[in-house]
Amino acid sequence: MRVAVDISLYPLADDFIPPIQDVIRRLNTHASIEVVTNPMSTQLRGEYDDVMAALNQEVKTSFENSPKVVFAIKILNNPISD
Repeated sequence: MRVAVDISLYPLADDFIPPIQDVIRRLNTHASIEVVTNPMSTQLRGEYDDVMAALNQEVKTSFENSPKVVFAIKILNNPISD
């Protein structure tokens, strides 16, 4: 089953740009998912298991690397456009 995920990262720190750039860079290393960024969020598309595995890994890494961050994540099954 294909899914689309809209993800936004809000680091609770003065220097908030580097953690955002880092998670986007790491998400782009997952060859099995499509990653599209825009000024407000990042969209991930692909097979459910691939997308969720990438999210699980990279959210955990962000939590380990930054003292306080917030992720806003929306998940859509059966995305209209691929």
